[in-house]
Amino acid sequence: MAPSPALATLPLSMSIVGLASMSMPAALLMQRVGRKPAFIGSALMAALAALLCAYAILRNEFVLFCVAGLLIGGNMAFVQQYRFAAIEFVPPSDAGRAASTVMIGTLVAAFVGPTLGGLVSQLGGWPEYTASFVILAGLCLCAAAVLTRLPNASMAARVERSAESRSIRDLLNDPKYRVAVLAGLSSYAVMSFIMTATPLSMHVHDGYSTGQTTAVITAHLLGMYLPSLATPWFVSKLGVRGMMLAGIAINVVCIIICSFIGRHFVHYFSALLLLGVGWNLLFVGATTLLSSTYSDSEKFRAQGFNDFMVFGSQALASLSAGVAIETLGWETLNLATLPLLIMVLWSMRGVVIHQR
Repeated sequence: MAPSPALATLPLSMSIVGLASMSMPAALLMQRVGRKPAFIGSALMAALAALLCAYAILRNEFVLFCVAGLLIGGNMAFVQQYRFAAIEFVPPSDAGRAASTVMIGTLVAAFVGPTLGGLVSQLGGWPEYTASFVILAGLCLCAAAVLTRLPNASMAARVERSAESRSIRDLLNDPKYRVAVLAGLSSYAVMSFIMTATPLSMHVHDGYSTGQTTAVITAHLLGMYLPSLATPWFVSKLGVRGMMLAGIAINVVCIIICSFIGRHFVHYFSALLLLGVGWNLLFVGATTLLSSTYSDSEKFRAQGFNDFMVFGSQALASLSAGVAIETLGWETLNLATLPLLIMVLWSMRGVVIHQR
C-alpha cells in the first residue's frame, strides 16, 4: 500500500504518535466524565477505527490507513490507563501487584493477537488482512461489553479541582514524582530504541533468518511480561527502590552484551531477554512509585503527564532507531542509551522511596 518502501512503517509509527498525543487528553477526559464512560467510549471508537483500517485496505488507501492507525493509537492512550484504574481498586500495599496483573493480560495479547490476526487474514475473499481488522473491531466491541461491568463508584466518576490540587510544575517539584516519571520514560525509551533496532541489526546487517529474529523478539516479549507473575515477590524482597535499581542493572548488562561481548545468536537472544526483564522491573517500579506521589484530586493530571512523557519517549525512540542503526551502528546505538539510565540513578539520590 505504501507509495515507497521507506514509508512502510508509517502506519505503525502513527499509532505510537496517537498513543503519545492522546495521553494527556485521555486523562483529562476521565477526570471530567469518569473512567468507565471514557474506557467504553474509547473501545467503541477503536472498533470504528479498525473498520476504517479494513476499508482502507479494500480501497488501497494508504493515507486513510495511516489516519486509522493514528485513531487506534489514540485508544491505546486509554488502555494504558487500565493499570492506574486497577491500582485504585486495591490497598496501597497491593499497587505493584495490581499494575503487574494488568501487564499479564498484555502477555496473553502479545501471543493471541498476532496468531488470531494471521489465522483470519485470508477470510471473506477480501484483500489480505482486511478480515483481521474486522475481527479486531469485534474484539474492541467485546472489550466495551466487558467494561460495562465496572462499578461506577470504584471508577471515580468526577474529581473536582481543589485548592490543594497541584499544577504539573508543582508536581515536578516533588522529587519522588520526578523519579517516577523519569524512570518510566527511560524504561520505555531504552527498551524501544534497542528492540526496534534489533530486527534490522540481526536480519539486515548480520544475515540471521526471519525465524531466528522472531525467536529473539519472542524471548524479549516473554522477558517483558513474565516477571509480572512474580511482582509480589519482587516487591516483598526488593521493595520499589530495589526493583528499579535491579531493572537499571539488568539493562546495563544487556548493553554490555550488545556493545562489547558479541553479535552471535546467543548474544542477541540473552541480551533482548534481559532487556525485557529490565524494562519490566523498572517500569512496574516506576508505576508503583508514581501512584504514591499524588492526591486523589491530582491523579488524572499526574497520570496523564506521566504517560505523555513515557509514550512520547517511546515514539521518538521508535522513529529514530532505524536512522540510528544505520549511522551509529549496533554497538554505539546500545551505548547511547546509558545516559538515560545514569540520569535515573542520579535522580534517585537522597529520595526516600518507601517500601510498598
